[in-house]
Amino acid sequence: MNNIFIDVDYAQIYKHGQKIGGDVFLLSRNPDNNQIVATLSDGLGSGVKANVLASLTAHMAHKLSFSPIALEHSAEIIMDTLPVCKERKISYSTFTIADIRYKDDMENIEVNLVEYDNPSALRFSGSEDIKWQKNKTELKREAAFKKESISHSSFKMEIGERLVMFSDGVTQSGLGKSLPLGWRLDGVRAFIKEEIERNPDISSRELSRSIVQKACSLDGFSSKDDITCVVVYIRRPRRTLIVTGPPFTKEADEILGEKIRAFNGKKIVSGGTTAQIVARLFNKKITVDLSCWSPDVPPASKMEGIDLVTEGMLTLSKVVSALEKKENVAEMPNDPAKKFVEILLDSDQIHIIVGTKINEAHQDPNIPFEIGIRRTIIARLRKALEENYIKETSVEYL
Repeated sequence: MNNIFIDVDYAQIYKHGQKIGGDVFLLSRNPDNNQIVATLSDGLGSGVKANVLASLTAHMAHKLSFSPIALEHSAEIIMDTLPVCKERKISYSTFTIADIRYKDDMENIEVNLVEYDNPSALRFSGSEDIKWQKNKTELKREAAFKKESISHSSFKMEIGERLVMFSDGVTQSGLGKSLPLGWRLDGVRAFIKEEIERNPDISSRELSRSIVQKACSLDGFSSKDDITCVVVYIRRPRRTLIVTGPPFTKEADEILGEKIRAFNGKKIVSGGTTAQIVARLFNKKITVDLSCWSPDVPPASKMEGIDLVTEGMLTLSKVVSALEKKENVAEMPNDPAKKFVEILLDSDQIHIIVGTKINEAHQDPNIPFEIGIRRTIIARLRKALEENYIKETSVEYL
């Protein structure tokens, strides 16, 4: 795995009283082309109608970004396709597209950024604001009452740099309430600077959530619009090791111990038998952790040197389900599955060691070993982490 990671995450709060958002964010990676595309679209109004409009725009932009067409030309195609509201004489949706390209060694990270009518994106090197050149293309659409333009820029990002994109629900928060003119771009910029100064290693997930929560607080915790923030952060990777299942032979236990000792990062042991093996290898005691529990998941345990010790298949299944559904972690029950998910979301590179000893309790003898339950769950876990959260994963069998 590489020693540089592109951390992309977002946070969102719907307009107060709405059950569906008018802001739509899409994130995809094409590993064959070393490309990541992040697309944020804001539909006119709120609720279902705005969501449909934003979804159409975001998916169109997303597809075109992965095509051979130049990004600025793709944006013009989108604008030619987007209708104009007959009453307000403005576009039915806005968008921001960040097309990120990189080399196999993660050096020379290049970003193509296209913005239409969303608040201007912000860039930071550490906590310092970065100014950069943007080119504008004027649009000629007769139905629109004002001049429209698409902003396009290209730049390189280095370790420690961030790109922050958001909908106008952020910059207009507090409008007419705590702030007569709203939070505005300068207010958002100052807040981000303070957050990074307070925590220089703050992750994209934490920073985007902090910005969205602050915007909501300015609206008196009753959001007047959909509030969405996206953060791209170039940094050293945070690593996690998951160990699940006992090794195929007892002789391989020592190999497992050496791999755990040598790993630099957070460590999770999933499975009672596996935990007993690790405790014996490290001569550590296992104690039950009752600080978090739910009737659906067996309680976690504590072991010195291990960040999380959980039961095996039930907990793993719930973790995979939460990741596949992209559940809001804050709304999950306070149980071991939630802790498991939190560690994974705060990590960038996840390495999984899967023990291959057959557990009769979880294995149908009529099913070939290669498609046993544990392997199936691990395959789903990797897919959810890679496709939904752009994490890097690897697996080895022992």
